Amino acid sequence: MNAAPPVVTAAELGVDDEERPARTMSGFPARLVGTVAFGLAGLALWQVFRPLSQGSQYYLVVFLAVALPLVFLSYRSGWGRLDRVDGPAPVDWLLAVGSLLVCLYPVLPFVIGDGGGGYNAFLDRQGMLAPVDVVFGGVLLVLILEACRRTTGWILPAVCLAFLAYGYYGGLLPQSWTIAHAGLDVDQIVDALYNSGSGFYGTPLDVAASYIILFTIYGAVLEFSGAARFFVDLSVSLFRRSHSAAGRTAVASGFLLGTVSGSGTATAVSVGAVTWPILRKAGYRPEQAGGMLAAAGVGAILSPPTLGVAAFIVAEYLNVSYVTVLGWALIPTLLYYLGILLAVEIDARRNRAHGRAPADLAPGNAPTPWWKLLGRFGYHFLSLIAIVVLLLAGMSATRAVVYATALAFVLAVVDRVIRRPAGRWVRPSRNTVWEFGFTAVRALSAGARSALPVVAVCAAAGVVTAMTTKTGLGSQLAALLVRAGSILSQDPAIVLLCTALLAAIALSLLGLAIPVTASFVIGWAIIGPALLELHVAAPAAAMFVFYFSVLSEVTPPTALAAVGAAAITGAKAIPTMWQALRYALPAFLLPLMFVLTDAGEQLLGRGSAIGVLWVSVIAALGVAALAMASGGWLFGIGPIGTAPRVLIALAGLAMLYPRPVVLAFGAACAVVAIVTALLTRGRHAGTTAKGATGPVAVDPRPTSEGEQ
Repeated sequence: MNAAPPVVTAAELGVDDEERPARTMSGFPARLVGTVAFGLAGLALWQVFRPLSQGSQYYLVVFLAVALPLVFLSYRSGWGRLDRVDGPAPVDWLLAVGSLLVCLYPVLPFVIGDGGGGYNAFLDRQGMLAPVDVVFGGVLLVLILEACRRTTGWILPAVCLAFLAYGYYGGLLPQSWTIAHAGLDVDQIVDALYNSGSGFYGTPLDVAASYIILFTIYGAVLEFSGAARFFVDLSVSLFRRSHSAAGRTAVASGFLLGTVSGSGTATAVSVGAVTWPILRKAGYRPEQAGGMLAAAGVGAILSPPTLGVAAFIVAEYLNVSYVTVLGWALIPTLLYYLGILLAVEIDARRNRAHGRAPADLAPGNAPTPWWKLLGRFGYHFLSLIAIVVLLLAGMSATRAVVYATALAFVLAVVDRVIRRPAGRWVRPSRNTVWEFGFTAVRALSAGARSALPVVAVCAAAGVVTAMTTKTGLGSQLAALLVRAGSILSQDPAIVLLCTALLAAIALSLLGLAIPVTASFVIGWAIIGPALLELHVAAPAAAMFVFYFSVLSEVTPPTALAAVGAAAITGAKAIPTMWQALRYALPAFLLPLMFVLTDAGEQLLGRGSAIGVLWVSVIAALGVAALAMASGGWLFGIGPIGTAPRVLIALAGLAMLYPRPVVLAFGAACAVVAIVTALLTRGRHAGTTAKGATGPVAVDPRPTSEGEQ
């Protein structure tokens, strides 16, 4: 294969959707953190096959006792002189030891005053905590909020503090207010957080400890195996003869990497490190290229078989299998990437980027043909296929990903140790075997460390869920949301539409400040009940909340994926965010289709095969219309003016509400838009040149018949 810039991994950049950069360590701290992280990975694997007899909450107590100290050792405090860049400071060691003791307190068999006494005794005091229980629970709350601050910033801890304040001071609110409640004292708050199934040890942390850490381990093994490099090279090879090769390569690479990454920011940065030179040669401005990379990267959180963290929480909340959630996500994911690909095709035509294909990056050397790449490195797909097959066979998601991880590692070892590039089979030396054994330990350790920010976020999210449950805030806010929607009309369809729009705005604003996982947990607690009250099916409501939580990653002014892509392309952050929003615009409307009509729910694969196919085709036409309206271009006609753009946008919006009358209106708008565009075709012919967004590189070579 041609020499190309290396794929930048999430671990190398220290950036992810859920985290801030981790410190770089060496010497004893690095060995200690690596060893403990390896132990954490081993604990998670042990739980899959030999669950602890004391139950899942006991496991979560032990898991958090190992993970929380690692956060304090791995992430900087930002406390000026008390902080260190190259290793833990004394205060970090103190917090790590303190968090270990506080987390283990519920399971330690020692009697401390009128508390302690072991796990069973701790559970027996639920609702009647001893003073020492309250002290330890309060200290753990402070430590979890500090860990969350270190990994994600101040916003989520501030949100948690606001919910705590509401729980404590809610009794002081006028009782005529809908959100008023009797008020909780400190003992009740700590009991809800520390000794119940809805607090620190609730569903979010359960998902992180049972699923997420296993998938981060799987991702680390795939990075070790070279799968990321293969996916990018395959995309380059597949589209090297296409006029829109540069954009197609970036989008295809994002999709393939997304199937194993589950991280929008990491995918955008990884793909951008390789494809930015290609995009620059094709005439893309830095902001435009960064927007495309961000939009394609965010699709990673929507792409089966490793969706974002919140997808596992969806499965737990709705008590369905993970493979069911994968099925719900399949068609919307394809429609999401359809919208981006159509935008790419429009850009290629508008920029006249017909000449420079990825092959031109290395003059004189054509990329390795795709069929040779598949023959040599196609085994990277086997572990992905294994996950899907095992899930469909009825195996749990945890066991499926463990077996897939083992398969990926074994195939990588076989490829690197036994088979050399020349094709000669050799016997591996003892040193080589030890080297790969050490690499396996490092992969497990790296996978566990990658899960630490998610663990902190999920533990902190328990504060929100506990306060929402204890005070009844979720149902109260849901009632307010529905009441706001009913102000305009008493018609159920209008009320649902208004409620869905208000919910979409609320989720988008919520996602500006906090990570996707926390955004979903809070959104489901507050917005989920409002949709359910309006008789929206639970799967549609959950996926609505999930998608808008994810799409906040490309919403200005805090779109993390766009910021990461801008760092690669050297673009300005805010213009890059607006470009990313343009590419992802059709995806913002698809979740509305889930909830507005029963037919729209069929986009989740729920319904008859004919119904699912019909609604999918209608949605695809709607996405295509919106992409053309956004790009100002009709395929087969060329650039269009304002009037046709407005008409084709109305047609696209109508397609997302699959009712006969509305669809007929949309079809009429589309016909009028086409006729208007044809009549004004010559008037807007010059907009192609004006719309070019950067220097255009035109290949002087003649176009071959094989080019598309």
